[in-house]
Amino acid sequence: QVQLVESGGDLVQPGGSLRLSCAASGIIFNSNVMGWHRQAPGKQRELVASITTGGRTNYADSVKGRFTISRDSAKNTVYLQMNSLKPEDTALYYCNYKTFTGVDYWGKGTLVTVSS
Repeated sequence: QVQLVESGGDLVQPGGSLRLSCAASGIIFNSNVMGWHRQAPGKQRELVASITTGGRTNYADSVKGRFTISRDSAKNTVYLQMNSLKPEDTALYYCNYKTFTGVDYWGKGTLVTVSS
């Protein structure tokens, strides 16, 4: 089992920045993918960004150039630096941990609200 705890969600004005963190604990596999997904009201959950243990990253087109995902493998923690935030970035952001066998674990989510 893997437990994920997210933090960093907040209310921020358009153009502002936030940094989300997700700490993983439990049975940590050497090979895994960690990432962030988000779900806005009335919409399906979507991938925002992911990063492998080897450091390979993947981003949704809507956040490329604005968001940066990184990880500290020693701390089993993944971060999402979000800059130039837009109202359409408002969503519940979920941390995801995928094992090398394809099993998914999810955090409970952290709320990001972008509004003036």
